[in-house]
Amino acid sequence: MPSKNTICLWFNGKALEAATFYADTFPDSAVGRVMHAPGDYPDGKQGDVLTVEFTVMGIPCLGLNGGPTFAHSEAFSFQVATDDQAETDRLWNAIINNGGQESACGWCKDQWGLSWQITPRVLTEAINDPDRAAGKRAFEAMLEMRKIDVASIEAAWRG
Repeated sequence: MPSKNTICLWFNGKALEAATFYADTFPDSAVGRVMHAPGDYPDGKQGDVLTVEFTVMGIPCLGLNGGPTFAHSEAFSFQVATDDQAETDRLWNAIINNGGQESACGWCKDQWGLSWQITPRVLTEAINDPDRAAGKRAFEAMLEMRKIDVASIEAAWRG
């Protein structure tokens, strides 16, 4: 039974491929039920994969193969809190090295155009430091990065 509230992500025929990648890449992720179209539809044929139920880090999602009409944008992203540089590197590299692209401040896009924020927990802690000068230093260091470098954030935070 699907969750009462599920994120629906529109794909151009690649929902199962994307869901499988997410399940293989992120902990607490899995591919669930795959529904095939019971008849022809505007962007597919009977028997094509129409929807894929999957979870990404425990978040229920539905991939809909709706065709090329709509594309993902940065207005929606998954923010992944990482524990250390090794986890940050592993997730960032999995996305980038599989057809994705880098962006600024820990953001990247996967090959299907979905945006991800790979955010070490230390960054969030640093920029929320009650010492506003320390938080500002960490924030300014982040603004110069693509993938977040934990050691550089910690150094900037310390001053």
